[in-house]
Amino acid sequence: MDLHGKVAVVTGSGRGLGLGYARALAASGAAVVVNDLDRTAVDAAVTGIRSAGGRAAGVVAAVGDSAAAQALVDTAVAEFGRLDVLVTNAGILRDRVLWKMTDEDFDAVVRVHLRGTFTCARAAAVRMREQGTGGRLVLISSPAGQRGNFGQTNYAAAKAGIVAMARTWALELARADITVNAVVPVAATEMTRTIPAFAPLIEEAERTGRPLPGWLREGEGLGTVEDVTGLITFLASDEAKDITGQAIGVGGDRLALWAHPKEKAVALADGGWSAEAIAAHWASGVGAEPETYGIPAPQAPEA
Repeated sequence: MDLHGKVAVVTGSGRGLGLGYARALAASGAAVVVNDLDRTAVDAAVTGIRSAGGRAAGVVAAVGDSAAAQALVDTAVAEFGRLDVLVTNAGILRDRVLWKMTDEDFDAVVRVHLRGTFTCARAAAVRMREQGTGGRLVLISSPAGQRGNFGQTNYAAAKAGIVAMARTWALELARADITVNAVVPVAATEMTRTIPAFAPLIEEAERTGRPLPGWLREGEGLGTVEDVTGLITFLASDEAKDITGQAIGVGGDRLALWAHPKEKAVALADGGWSAEAIAAHWASGVGAEPETYGIPAPQAPEA
């Protein structure tokens, strides 16, 4: 995929998935602005991309406030002359069950994931609209935002909100030829390790040095960072110019399109529904096949 002439900002790209995204975009020819809180990580990422023949600049900043977002856009323009692609990957975790989650736990995660996505996307959209040549916003969500996950009230809420913003901004930015999509990645990272369903499988693979088993790569879509980066590169390219407003999952051997929320079952009653009528109807009517919730635990095939 040829991205020569394009300039990308990737937030939270000092390590993990973000670093993988930055490296993949640079390898395809894009100039990349690397961002992280850790200066050492930023410097190492920039040096690595440059040593591989790519172009990169770094910004050390905490994503969340408007000044940080503007600094990322300004750096892209100052260093490389324009901005074409934004990947909002920055994130933190403060996992607690509801009754133990503090205001600070909630606010910190929402600030980085949800507000950080908003402020960075807003700054990028302003620049892209001024340029008049379109652009790409790639917003990183999570299965937790699609299904919920135990102990992740803050994270799941923020990631669900990111998908909602992608749908909204796809409408608002269509006339400017700016596409907006949410990516729902699954990969073996430090963040994925915190998910109880995946942690022991990742630890076992690391302990033995063997790759994750095929059933896990296929059935759960859990693989390496490199398994995810192809989708980011594709969405940044001209090949994806007609794709917008979508939530796309990727990981392991799986590529998937997530369904948007819709009514699953509908029942009508003249004059509306009383509490008693709902109670009498529910189990045999619209509630006959309730939706699942939560990220299901991986199930290994029977020997």
